[in-house]
Amino acid sequence: MAAPKKGRRPAGGQSRPGRALALILIAMVALTGGMFWSGHTTPRLGIDLAGGTSITLKAKAEPGQESAVNETNMNTAVGIIERRVNGLGVSEAEVQTQGKENIIVNIPRGTNEKQAREQVGTTAQLYFRPVLAVTNGGPAEAPSASSSGSPSAKPSSSASGSTAGEKSATPSATGSAQGRALTEALKAPSPTPTPTGSASPSTTPKATGTPSATPTPDAATAALQQKFTSLNCLDPKQRTAAGQGVKPTEPTVACGEDAPGVWSKYLLGPAEVEGRDVDDAKGQLDQQRGMWIVTMDFTDAGSKKFQAITGKLSAQADPQNRFAIVLDGEVVSAPSVRQTLSASAEISGNFNQQSAQDLGNILSYGALPLTFETQSVDTVTAALGGEQLEAGLIAGAIGLGLVIIYLVAYYRGLSLIAILSLGVSALLTYVIMALLGPTIGFALNLPAVCGAIVAIGITADSFIVYFERIRDELREGRTLRPAVERAWPRARRTILVSDFVSFLAAAVLFIVTVGKVQGFAFTLGLTTLLDVVVVFLFTKPVMTLLARTKFFGDGHAWSGLDPKRLGAKPPLRRTRRANASAAGPVDPKEA
Repeated sequence: MAAPKKGRRPAGGQSRPGRALALILIAMVALTGGMFWSGHTTPRLGIDLAGGTSITLKAKAEPGQESAVNETNMNTAVGIIERRVNGLGVSEAEVQTQGKENIIVNIPRGTNEKQAREQVGTTAQLYFRPVLAVTNGGPAEAPSASSSGSPSAKPSSSASGSTAGEKSATPSATGSAQGRALTEALKAPSPTPTPTGSASPSTTPKATGTPSATPTPDAATAALQQKFTSLNCLDPKQRTAAGQGVKPTEPTVACGEDAPGVWSKYLLGPAEVEGRDVDDAKGQLDQQRGMWIVTMDFTDAGSKKFQAITGKLSAQADPQNRFAIVLDGEVVSAPSVRQTLSASAEISGNFNQQSAQDLGNILSYGALPLTFETQSVDTVTAALGGEQLEAGLIAGAIGLGLVIIYLVAYYRGLSLIAILSLGVSALLTYVIMALLGPTIGFALNLPAVCGAIVAIGITADSFIVYFERIRDELREGRTLRPAVERAWPRARRTILVSDFVSFLAAAVLFIVTVGKVQGFAFTLGLTTLLDVVVVFLFTKPVMTLLARTKFFGDGHAWSGLDPKRLGAKPPLRRTRRANASAAGPVDPKEA
């Protein structure tokens, strides 16, 4: 009979449990250190626990476009608003429709709450329009619009490859002189690119592509002229209403702020490039000029449009060579175009870091398909959520206490391993949640707390499976050390299958749900993964080490592994000797 090889470990044996314990200890120290280094030592709380702001938006249809307020556009608006808010790092923001024309936005209290409030209802309709005329911001008959005044130009904006627009503007005119200038501008050919057409500022060419000087109808021309003449950009209500209800294909008037409190008014041609032609936008600091700008990259179609119109504008005289960048009816900037441009552009002006990044964020995620009015802005207190959290924590503490009492009463000494494992799992869960707040915007809400409480049972179940496997081996007559190693493979399979089912359920719940329920699913999935880590790297190695101690190895009555209390069979080794004696003497050579 062949002798067993020396050094052979039992199936499922673990040669160096110290390595696993060192690994999880290093991970705990590193994560805890990272938490303190980041300065976020507590998990970020959701709106139900931390409070915040609830904003109600009502969709407003433009005249003649009442059918635009439909389910498709409302859902599109919800998606854009949600991406805008999340783009600012605001976590757990809830955006959902209420009825057919309302959207509710719940923003938890945080560092970016104010920015989010400013952006949620911003329509962000962006158009590039050619400038037909520009004068100071007061009404034509006002003294400020005298011919001696020359308004300062809008802070220059430029496009990739161009020279920044210089400060220039047409002198203001009054009375009949201004009226004649506007009439000529409106009747002049449009700078809309055509194969052979000339570039001048007003109406669009015919479908045939040949240049046409089709005049604007007299009534429309007179109305637009009157609107431009009487527009007072110093009046906020007039500034807001200036471009309302104007289609992109129509000329319009708009106001633009040159400096704080200094306004100019513009007569603008039809839009040549729209916001949807912008592929990406971001606010950044121009190191050379020491100013904040917003850079934009166009789509392929947008690049072609931009190239065509800038080619036309570059051949015009001031101010017809200027391109107004109009956002929500207000001229953000109006740079002079001196050469043909295509791939990208930039907006510069009175920006600081926040306003530049806000505009870039808005343009990146697109314009809202509808105009929204803010119906109400309510502050949500955390009082109710705090009471519910307190009740939930009390329930969790009671449940944890009952689990510990059961473990102590039934498993005695083994309960120490279970309690230590629960402590390690709780520490890892807390630290990771605190780190996920600033990293991915995770916020702890009430359902997430419920998920963590449910995870206590999942984690305790893993310990029970392993302990019962060990007890089964002891009942078969094995000593503790081999019982610990032989029980592990079968317990491991059961634990992995159980945790996989729990994680799969959490993943499906996370995918198919929205809002707060996702917090429950995320926490449940996270704690399930941590259960596997703790059982493999802490519970099993600790059990291996304690099996070598006298208290557990000899089966002390309070160890929870007393063979007598478990009804163990006689040792397997004695059973073999008894069977051999009953069979008669054995030839030493055969042995």
